[in-house]
Amino acid sequence: MISMMRKNPIRCQAGVVASVDGSYARMFQRHAHPFSAWSRLLSTPLLLVPLWTRRWWLYVPIGAWFAVNPVMSAPAHDTSSFATRAILGEESWTRDPTSEPRVLALTGAATASLVGAMVASYQHRETAAVAGTGSFVALTLWQWKLWADRFTRETHRTAA
Repeated sequence: MISMMRKNPIRCQAGVVASVDGSYARMFQRHAHPFSAWSRLLSTPLLLVPLWTRRWWLYVPIGAWFAVNPVMSAPAHDTSSFATRAILGEESWTRDPTSEPRVLALTGAATASLVGAMVASYQHRETAAVAGTGSFVALTLWQWKLWADRFTRETHRTAA
């Protein structure tokens, strides 16, 4: 099954199979570095700041941060980190999102939580903004768990 999913596999520095899509594969290999993955997730509250302050120009540096974050670090060197396994599992999942219906459901719920947090921020409802952001992070961590499990399953299949 793995060979059907990956046409021309390559090995990244973490020693795991990644698809050969040029910059796409390189982006995931770099984003799989724990610093990149965790800093991006923990930067989520930044999305609320322009809405709360009504300083729309703040989306420029925030957008730049979110654009640069996945490629700013070196590729992951091993898969001992939960974040690394999760991001590499996500890379696999993006090639067939319907293969994991729970992840699709979590994606919808996480998106709704973040949108709710953004609306609450615009309305200056602090508790709802914090709760929505916390829900988003919790649901995203659940997605990470499913992606890490997927990565582990695929790694064991390729080793066998």
